[in-house]
Amino acid sequence: MLQIPKPHVLVINEIFHSIQGESTHAGLPCVFVRLTFCNIRCNYCDTEYAFYEGKEMFIDEIVASVKTYGCNLVEVTGGEPLFQSNVHELMAALVDSGFEVLLETGGMLDISPVDARVKRIVDFKCPSSGMVKMNYWKNADQLKSGDEVKFVIGNREDYDWAVGVIRQYDLDLRVPVLFSVVFDKLEPVTLSSWILEDKLMVRFQVQMHKVIWSPQTRGV
Repeated sequence: MLQIPKPHVLVINEIFHSIQGESTHAGLPCVFVRLTFCNIRCNYCDTEYAFYEGKEMFIDEIVASVKTYGCNLVEVTGGEPLFQSNVHELMAALVDSGFEVLLETGGMLDISPVDARVKRIVDFKCPSSGMVKMNYWKNADQLKSGDEVKFVIGNREDYDWAVGVIRQYDLDLRVPVLFSVVFDKLEPVTLSSWILEDKLMVRFQVQMHKVIWSPQTRGV
């Protein structure tokens, strides 16, 4: 279990400069700050190394490291970044330093405390993840302009479930909705066909970083 760090400290798995592979910012250079630990275990997780590996860093050290890349776009991710409460101090510090800040969160922890200047990408967990019961549905009501919602689709059940969630919360009328496939579990052409057949107004995406580099490559 992750120990709660000292004030102004976070446990960081890695900081790296890469191409943003997902979201409406896909294709843009981005600095990623990956926090250690996650409180769920999705069946298809591709960052299990972030569950435990990491080192303590002061928040001013993290911001200084981000600045060395000369890139204005920053994503705070994990693991589950909201598990460490000091992440709110980090995100505020990054925005105060002039960065455009994205937060990718798994959708099981309350997003309401997040700085209003941060763009929140909420990844609601579909049935094939094995974690669907962990979704915190009040987050759907708290979405604001600039936020995005993501569904990772592994099969037809996931797709139909996600469509039901979209309709229940009018998500496609409020924020960009992102659909992607579970890598090596569902063919992109299959998901694309379902979207077109249903005339669903969502954004199909692939994990672009897995196309550019080997899917097993870390730090990209």
